[in-house]
Amino acid sequence: MAPSFAEATAVRAINSHTYAVNLNSEWCVGSVPHGGVVTSVFLRVAATHFRTTLATQNQPHTISLHVEFLRRTQEGAATLVVRDVKLGRQTSTIHVSLLQEGREEVVGYLTHSNMDTESGLSLKTRWILQPAPPPLPADFTVLLAGGEDPNWIEHTDKPFPKFRKVSHRVRTFLPRAGQAMPGVVDQWLRLDSGENFTNESIGFVSDHFPPVVDGLWRTEQKDRPPAFWFPTVALNLDIKKTLPPDGVEWLFLRVRPKSINNGRMDLEVVILDVAGEVVALSHHVVLILGAERNMAARRNSQTKI
Repeated sequence: MAPSFAEATAVRAINSHTYAVNLNSEWCVGSVPHGGVVTSVFLRVAATHFRTTLATQNQPHTISLHVEFLRRTQEGAATLVVRDVKLGRQTSTIHVSLLQEGREEVVGYLTHSNMDTESGLSLKTRWILQPAPPPLPADFTVLLAGGEDPNWIEHTDKPFPKFRKVSHRVRTFLPRAGQAMPGVVDQWLRLDSGENFTNESIGFVSDHFPPVVDGLWRTEQKDRPPAFWFPTVALNLDIKKTLPPDGVEWLFLRVRPKSINNGRMDLEVVILDVAGEVVALSHHVVLILGAERNMAARRNSQTKI
């Protein structure tokens, strides 16, 4: 049985600045742990660190994250080492390194604050999604139970599900009439386990969606795309609000690239809640590689992507 999301991202303190995690194969793409799961591990380490070692800062919320995926991670044990970079009155920043078998594989900076006590200028920007997504599902409970919704339908024909094992861990609902335009992916997302999304889950949410390349490939090539692997080079996350302490069941994503060229693309990700409020914004730098690169043996201890 696959571990829950909470189990798959659980961290254990070794000392005040070192944490341990076990990356599970059921939350992998091929042989590589899903980048969003790794990002959520970073968020969980930061939350734990600010709740314990840095508790006196009273800054429990990640507001900004930047992660660089230096090398392929692998299932199994990993160690995360934290360095306190800047401890301030309003914000504090830590650096986190993820190591496996002596290799530094992922590094990141996370900035924390207290969103419950923030104050300052607030203005309405009048920003909206363009083109507009379909209306909200009429009844999420009916949608989840397999009932029909006029605007949304569950995505069950997931490409290469044995390779993208992590796709079994979520339920995804796409526009019934198709995406708003080629290159845009709109979806409602829910964890298959029934767990709610918390702020630590946002890292995973920001990186889990049907491959944007598939729709554009079908538009240009008129056939099914081959099995690609999309390793993330860098992921940025700007968290705009705190989710309730017990989390939320559903989140909406819009994903859109601006340029796909020479095997590299950007992705802009917008995450909204059921009230239509912006929960987080994310930007990715992504490579487009053949799936065989994912499964290839490491050539040496310093193998890169």
